[in-house]
Amino acid sequence: MAKRTTAAPTKGSTKIGRRRFLLAGLSAGLGGAATIAMPQVSRAQTVSWRIQSAWPAKDVFHEFAVDYAKRVTEMASGRLRIDVVAAGSVVPPLQMADATHAGILDGCHGTASLWYKKHKAYALFGAPPSFGWNSHGFLAWFYYGGGETLYRELTNEIVRANLTGFLYGPMPTQALGWFKKEIKEPSDLKGVRYRGTALAGELFASLGATIINVPANQVAPFMERGMVDATDGSNVAIDLQSGLPEVAKFYMLGSHHRQAEAFEIVFNKQKHDALPAELKAITRHAAFSASSDQLWSAHSRYPKEFDEIKKRGVSAVRTSPGVIEAQLKAWDGVIAELSKDSFFAKVIASQKAWVKRTQPFFQANNLDTDDLAAAYKHFFG
Repeated sequence: MAKRTTAAPTKGSTKIGRRRFLLAGLSAGLGGAATIAMPQVSRAQTVSWRIQSAWPAKDVFHEFAVDYAKRVTEMASGRLRIDVVAAGSVVPPLQMADATHAGILDGCHGTASLWYKKHKAYALFGAPPSFGWNSHGFLAWFYYGGGETLYRELTNEIVRANLTGFLYGPMPTQALGWFKKEIKEPSDLKGVRYRGTALAGELFASLGATIINVPANQVAPFMERGMVDATDGSNVAIDLQSGLPEVAKFYMLGSHHRQAEAFEIVFNKQKHDALPAELKAITRHAAFSASSDQLWSAHSRYPKEFDEIKKRGVSAVRTSPGVIEAQLKAWDGVIAELSKDSFFAKVIASQKAWVKRTQPFFQANNLDTDDLAAAYKHFFG
């Protein structure tokens, strides 16, 4: 396993005063979930909540968080209003779950992989291994294959957090990443200082990369100063906005490290439980509504930003079959090591069972990438 290094904390990465005092009282596992019930909210009352996103204010993912909140307010006819603040407004992103648990925040928006250090199984609800499924199949497992029950078991019984949440928003496959030199074969990754997190970080470390922990919004400056050699992509909109095309000229497309991924919206469980049934249902169904609309908007937006990236002198390169195959073999080792934890193994078994049952139909019925590429070439040259 390659050596892991961690970048020094940046200025402003912590908060002071009452918030830090309250957060300091929480264990890393959030083991002391409160038991005092919240009073039920009257149907005549208007509820106002504040949630924080894991994304900067100008980030497209923050826009998605705001969009979700607007849907809730509209569907609730103003009876439940959610104000969304950007990353770091109240606490650093990795402390959002603690702050929501304690009631400092009413909720948060990000991905479940953010809570990887609380329990590594959380990454399986953020960006799971590439079993031959995509983000749609992943969300289908969550809602129709037992995933949601496992998520609640992890959150409320194992971590014992005063949280409740939903997954939504199927994301496109994440690119292998941004590199200063083209990655042509697996050995090219050895010694590369790569910014990666959660299971993706484990995967690249097993391929020989040195994992560097750098906040996403600081990757470009670190690459420019030669402190980071490469980084995973987020999406073309964020990567363009963060300046990655200016510091890395090889954009490697196609990867198994985050083939499937989804957003997570989390609320303080006691406050959510106190809502009238119809408002609780709205928080859930607004996520389903946002899933579709945000996916459709991404279909319109991302190709435009991809074209803009190529105008910046970037070589968009398809990842070689050798690297793709090496990733799958690396997944075997990562899964085996982390499955020493019984709950992690339980979730993996559930996910594998779902894919094994459902994927054969789609493989038999759907055209693959090469078939669709041939159709595109037929009509558009």
